[in-house]
Amino acid sequence: MFEQLEDLQSELERLESDLPTILAAGDRRASRDAGRRHAELKPLVEAYRSWRAAEQDVADARELLGDETDPEMREYVKAEISEKEERASVLAAEIRELLLPRDPNEGRNVIVEIQGTEGGEEANLWAGDLFRMYQRFAERSGLKIEVLEQQLSDQGGYRDVTFVVKGEPAWSRMKYEGGPHRVQRVPATESQGRVHTSAATVAVLPEAEEIDVDIDPNDLEIDVFRATGPGGQSVNTTDSAVRMTHKPTGLVVTCQDEKSQLQNKEKALRILRSRLLQIEQERQHAELSAARREQVKGGGRSEKIRTYNYKENRVTDHRIALTLHALDRVLGGELDDIVDALAADERSRQLGGA
Repeated sequence: MFEQLEDLQSELERLESDLPTILAAGDRRASRDAGRRHAELKPLVEAYRSWRAAEQDVADARELLGDETDPEMREYVKAEISEKEERASVLAAEIRELLLPRDPNEGRNVIVEIQGTEGGEEANLWAGDLFRMYQRFAERSGLKIEVLEQQLSDQGGYRDVTFVVKGEPAWSRMKYEGGPHRVQRVPATESQGRVHTSAATVAVLPEAEEIDVDIDPNDLEIDVFRATGPGGQSVNTTDSAVRMTHKPTGLVVTCQDEKSQLQNKEKALRILRSRLLQIEQERQHAELSAARREQVKGGGRSEKIRTYNYKENRVTDHRIALTLHALDRVLGGELDDIVDALAADERSRQLGGA
């Protein structure tokens, strides 16, 4: 580990020397990659330098103890050694955590797709509740939301809604949300007061930048049509809605939220670019199935990452067996306890496999 840290320290020193030249060259990809690598290396190297200084302090104190004959001073030096060893131990643990593989999507904006899946109109209403939960969570976390596409259902829910969460911590705070979310409650449409179980799926994608994914215009098939609202009725007298098909992969994106055809094309491209980035990342990591399909699975009630039970005011995250009797607060955007627990679990598993 120490040899690796020396190499990383040398890499940081070279990077800091080369950074002005890289930035002056005007290459956006090279500048971005260099900036991200610098941000990754700097805290690790600083922790390593502090650890090395702490280890030297321990060695010096031990040498002093070997030369000391006064009993009172010996006790004082022993206490100093114990304190300095504790400091070195804390720094070593910090270094081990910093050495964990960095998530390549750290720092990116996030595209989130929510769809009502199982449970008819109640699933669409639940999709709307999840959307509002994430709006409140984003606001509490200092993040911004931009809606890219939405299809309202007949009773004011969402057949689907796609939005961007913007901000430096967007990926780290939202990446655990992908998967089926199950709800157990009495629907507004239920006259007998019976509890129903419904589900909506959430897919979380890192937003791609233009320099990440190069899309050949010849690979795109673009159809335009009139936007429709709930029930299929026309809500527009012009062909402003856009259906974009990426012919090499078969990916299809539809956007009709804007009145301008150009704006719908731009939004469709953002979504398509992010899906293509995800496919490329999965290929690089030799994953056999798309993470998005894994996230949404069948969207059924039995396939769930989290259950929201209204009667018991309970939220259970099944991945880490975490249960909170605080459904009202969670739907109000207070997701931090769940997200922090999932992040701690991920770090624990990474450290266990390190």
